[in-house]
Amino acid sequence: MRIAAGDRKTAAIIRDAAMELFAERGTSGVTVREIASKAGVSPGLVTHHFGTKAALKEAVDRRVSQEFGEMLGQLGHIGQEGVATSLAAQFAGRLEREPTLAGYVRRLLVDGGEQADRLFAQMFETTLRELRSLAGAGIARPADDEHARAAFLLANDLALVVLRRQIEHVAGIDPLAGEGLIRWSAVALDVYTRGLFTPSAPASAPAQAGRLPGSPG
Repeated sequence: MRIAAGDRKTAAIIRDAAMELFAERGTSGVTVREIASKAGVSPGLVTHHFGTKAALKEAVDRRVSQEFGEMLGQLGHIGQEGVATSLAAQFAGRLEREPTLAGYVRRLLVDGGEQADRLFAQMFETTLRELRSLAGAGIARPADDEHARAAFLLANDLALVVLRRQIEHVAGIDPLAGEGLIRWSAVALDVYTRGLFTPSAPASAPAQAGRLPGSPG
């Protein structure tokens, strides 16, 4: 069945309005009537296009998954001129066009649930695949534990989405925009390429650095 272009546009407007409200207050804190008001349509039209609020959230989640799939696919081009060097940089590049995306993903990851797990798993699999490609091309080192490394790098990038406000408060930079992104990317690239510890550092230094203040010696 062919869907008219006008119907597709209306459905997209409803979906994007829902994503903005879900990002602000969570799925449970938003009603279909509020979504309709935000989109400038009747509640009946929301039901016509999506049936239920749960189905509408699934549509939002599919769009977010698609966006991240496209961004993660660019990681295989690291090192080419004009291509960002991390998921965070890829994410930041879309913030101007999709300002609600970061807020929605933050809400999704903080609230948790099956969709958050599915999204993280999808991003993890893509990250793992791209790292394998980079290792095969000689750009990245092979990993002793490739699954742990992929999860570590993904967690680092997603931390910028979840902790963006806190990072800006303590470091004075927005790690996902403008000059802050440039500074953050430079630090991340330096750590990823040159490492953190000096060759002369004691073997126990990494373990010591990983201890929390006040933890047993």
